[in-house]
Amino acid sequence: MANEKILVVDDDTNICELLRLYLTKEGYQVTTANDGEEGLEKFNQLKPDMVLLDVMMPKMDGLEVCRRIRKLGNTPVMMLTAKGETFDKVLGLELGADDYMVKPFEPKELVARVKAVLRRSSRHGDDREFSCEELRIFPGRHQVYCDDQPVELTRKEFELLLYLMENRGIVMTRDQILCHIWGYDFDGETRTVDVHVRTLRQKLGDTGRLIETVRGVGYRMADKGGSQG
Repeated sequence: MANEKILVVDDDTNICELLRLYLTKEGYQVTTANDGEEGLEKFNQLKPDMVLLDVMMPKMDGLEVCRRIRKLGNTPVMMLTAKGETFDKVLGLELGADDYMVKPFEPKELVARVKAVLRRSSRHGDDREFSCEELRIFPGRHQVYCDDQPVELTRKEFELLLYLMENRGIVMTRDQILCHIWGYDFDGETRTVDVHVRTLRQKLGDTGRLIETVRGVGYRMADKGGSQG
């Protein structure tokens, strides 16, 4: 059974109780909050392993809560909202959300996604090191270095960089990246991948050149000097 702590932040008390019921059955420790300010306060108190976060809430909306959580670390965040516009999905993911579900949703699917996000975010005991020229990645420590200088990345930026590095020299399509990083055939536009690649390159500086664009297909990590595994 799971032992992870999950914080559910939603102004709909019925949804909070529904999620508490399903997640508790899976062994998770569930805490709820009914507005953004309360959610952020409980986040700071509890240090949860994952946050399920509604977008439209009183006092502070979910996007702002997500933005503030990202400033504090890489705790996985799943956005929950009644809005279905692609713009909202892309914006949430650009802010660092790990997944996105539109209400109404099937509770069992949500539980499956929670498990997948937590599984992807857990790399305990992973002592691998990947390198390519001046770029070095340590999955177990969630650390990236360029010329021995640390680079701060969001969880999704880190997973994207690691995925490209694990498949160095191989062209990965945008659909492959979406499916691997966001899972469940995420239905957002492939623009999401392009946005994340762009911000990743900016953070890597000159080293960003190692992420090569293959026009009309996707992206590839340059197969240059280095090691992996």
